[in-house]
Amino acid sequence: MEQDYSRMAVLNTIAEQKLLPLFYHPDPEVGKDVLKACYRGGGRLLEFVNRGAFAHEVFAQLSRYARQELPGMMLGVGSVTDAATASLYMNLGAAFVVSASLREDIAKVCNRRKVPYFPGCGSLTEIGRAEELGCEIVKLFPGGVYGPGFVKAVLGPQPWTRIMPTGGVAPSAESLNAWMEAGAACVGMGSKLISKALVAEQQFDELEERVRATLALLQP
Repeated sequence: MEQDYSRMAVLNTIAEQKLLPLFYHPDPEVGKDVLKACYRGGGRLLEFVNRGAFAHEVFAQLSRYARQELPGMMLGVGSVTDAATASLYMNLGAAFVVSASLREDIAKVCNRRKVPYFPGCGSLTEIGRAEELGCEIVKLFPGGVYGPGFVKAVLGPQPWTRIMPTGGVAPSAESLNAWMEAGAACVGMGSKLISKALVAEQQFDELEERVRATLALLQP
């Protein structure tokens, strides 16, 4: 499948919005409601977490829905562990690929398709290798373990590095300001933004407002 969005379009959007929400739900209809709420709140990026059997089938339905109903919404996939899985999701329309650790095989297949790859990195060595493999943004995971100080320290000798902390990031002014002031390029946010309670209670208007408020906090 030809990608709807170019590599540069995805990178420019994440640089502008500075927020990558992530979620998983086995019911594609619930997933559509989450997608729509994020979209109405101004979000144009969403990471679907590859979790459990048949997750790719759920993603396929969400990908078609986004194409048909949500112009400009870039849907990607996270928790990818190998090149074959990355290729499967790219064939289903994934606009970007995320992993918890650095995988060179994933970097290569994503580069071949000109699809952004955001690998999880936890050291200068891993970050450097990811950049050599063409990764424009690296995921700092789990962000709460490393803290904003890690980002600031890395950017001292490597001001060109773009880091996306994920895990331990909250949709509050205090948390977001700490990461942004340290030099984070963007943040990834899962259950603290798209909480299980909101989804279970179908409070999608509240989710929409939470996304809108979080995006506003991230703008200079």
